[in-house]
Amino acid sequence: MLDEEQLGAYINDRFTQRLFRLETHDFLDVGSDGDDFERYLAGQPGPDMARKSAWLDVIRSEVARGKHTYRVHVVRSPLTDYLRFDFEWGYVHNEQAGERIGILDLAERDAPSELIDHDFWLIDDEHLVLMHYDDRGRFIGAEPVYDVDEIERHRTCAQAAWASAEPFGAYWRAHPDAWRGPSQA
Repeated sequence: MLDEEQLGAYINDRFTQRLFRLETHDFLDVGSDGDDFERYLAGQPGPDMARKSAWLDVIRSEVARGKHTYRVHVVRSPLTDYLRFDFEWGYVHNEQAGERIGILDLAERDAPSELIDHDFWLIDDEHLVLMHYDDRGRFIGAEPVYDVDEIERHRTCAQAAWASAEPFGAYWRAHPDAWRGPSQA
């Protein structure tokens, strides 16, 4: 199992063109959020942009070098407070920086038969990493998988999920009931 730092190095060493992330959780307790989720719940006006700017710079730099990250988040509306926060304070900014994000809302669309019900990263369609979280959404570790059949199964899932997902911007504009405040989408 890889810890957060090892996972970052693993991805960076292999990511040359395309990085895909499937997310299936409606809450994660991850350090990269800083205290933004608590600030969101407390009604603060926006994320800690001093902290967030570094990540947005990474996304912009990757895009400038021809490297693209695709993300599909599988949800079931109505959205949890955490998903509303993640979309409003995370995805809105990530998409503006160049990340390509899709939402697969299973309350509105059927799941493709190829959909896998766990989080993973697929790096350049060749390297698979399964993400593990405890029942409170805390990251436990990341598991590289080398089995060719599993990599192909997850590649097929990634393609089907992306084809079935609605682009984030369109999804977010169509769900103003989920916005805490004026949307930037």
